[in-house]
Amino acid sequence: MGKIVVTDRAQREIEVDATDGLSIMENIRELDASVEAICGGMCACATCHVYVAADWVDRLPARSYEENVMLDQLEHFDPRRSRLSCQIQMNEACDGLTLEVAPEE
Repeated sequence: MGKIVVTDRAQREIEVDATDGLSIMENIRELDASVEAICGGMCACATCHVYVAADWVDRLPARSYEENVMLDQLEHFDPRRSRLSCQIQMNEACDGLTLEVAPEE
């Protein structure tokens, strides 16, 4: 178990006790003003869009082709920091991950 620091859509910073083996989306979707995760983590809706803190971008696995396709269609896409939180698995290396929930599309 590790920590994720989330800035929600209401600009509140929340520290989440995250469960290893679950996606970041699964760890944060119950927060108020957070991701919607309509597709349940299938990389099919982009409602779990987040911005990863700049100092974390290179520490995470690269985006897959499917994730890039979904993100590229978004109005609020940031080519460097945008990620689908359903595509990042929580593990020891993610302890302390800092991210911001992207605006609703």
